[in-house]
Amino acid sequence: MTTSTKKHHSGTFPELSPDTVLSLVESALSLSCTNICRPLNSYINRVFELEDSEGTGLVVKFYRPARWSKAALQDEHDFLLELNEQEIPVIPPLLLHDGTTLGEHENMYFSVFPRCGGRSYDEFNEEQWLEIGHLLGRCHAVGGVHQARNRIRMAPDHSTAKQVQYIIDSGLIHEDALSQKLSSLSEELIAEIVPLFNDTTMSRIHGDCHCSNIIYRPGESFFLIDFDDMVMGPPVQDIWMLLPGTPQESLLEIDLFLEGYETFCHFDKRSFRLIEPLRAMRFIHYIAWLTHQYLADGSAPLIPGFGSQEYWETEIADLEDQLKRIRKNSDDLLHMF
Repeated sequence: MTTSTKKHHSGTFPELSPDTVLSLVESALSLSCTNICRPLNSYINRVFELEDSEGTGLVVKFYRPARWSKAALQDEHDFLLELNEQEIPVIPPLLLHDGTTLGEHENMYFSVFPRCGGRSYDEFNEEQWLEIGHLLGRCHAVGGVHQARNRIRMAPDHSTAKQVQYIIDSGLIHEDALSQKLSSLSEELIAEIVPLFNDTTMSRIHGDCHCSNIIYRPGESFFLIDFDDMVMGPPVQDIWMLLPGTPQESLLEIDLFLEGYETFCHFDKRSFRLIEPLRAMRFIHYIAWLTHQYLADGSAPLIPGFGSQEYWETEIADLEDQLKRIRKNSDDLLHMF
């Protein structure tokens, strides 16, 4: 493999001045806005807080060009609209004046949402675990109605294999020995976990369900937000990142969650053995995400030293440890539930 890196492409987003943002939203919604245009934190997209002339808060999201196709974005929006129709607490996109939810500007798509504030929790009490179970059970019941045809299929021999190849092909691993090690280790990992996904139900799920993507609105309920990473995947993916520890350390939380969840949707308890494989897949997913960000923007500010020899050595060591954990724990988890 060559040791040279591909040239990264700066300026992925066209210029988005406040005037441009306000003009696009006013035109798309056929309304007037005040001069408020506050950028909000987002490492992938460009997001701004606005306010219409009547004081109603809005949030406009400009999606990173070339990350998702229009059809894939529509899958996300359709899922949100279906959830909202069932009165499940999510934040659906607003309909634009042309009856769609996606606007377009210079080969970039955008959508507008109502502003919906709330607070997130680092941990949940027993009553809240029941409520989270209700929320995700209802979401997954709707998610299982039909498939998203243009979204990633979250399986090791689909999404993970493609992400590994993307990382290797990026040229960001400068040492051939490290590149070969990551490639062979990933192949070994994928071969190990593919059989665990046999007969696993794949449905529309949130895909990135961690504590920061669940907010609480006083007097209302928990809301599930930020469906950017919606996928076709196993429902257990939306559970494991919320747990306070390993499954063995979270038995009370799992019992409470399932009590709420199964009020609305059946849960296949055999899928708990996928948690450690999914954790490994997330390691690779995150590396691929950082790689994409670096190639697009020339930096990955969330991880100082990203792409260095030390970085790759650490990631490879972490994957090796995770593979050992998978081999040790998969049978134990299967018999625990």
